[in-house]
Amino acid sequence: MHLYTYLYAAVSSRLTELRRDTERGDSPVPTAVIIFGLVAVAMAVTGLALAKANDWMNAIPNNTAPKAP
Repeated sequence: MHLYTYLYAAVSSRLTELRRDTERGDSPVPTAVIIFGLVAVAMAVTGLALAKANDWMNAIPNNTAPKAP
């Protein structure tokens, strides 16, 4: 029974301490949304650069793929 009393006191004191300190930083959800947005933009820029490079390479006259020796 002493263990339950100790655990109850420890948890309730910790919860009281957490409620008192309201400025604990940003939640992980907005951070995850921002990271997802940055990844999406990076993928779009990479895809655009790849498409432009492929178009530029295909526009070269007499374009042949290199052959291994």
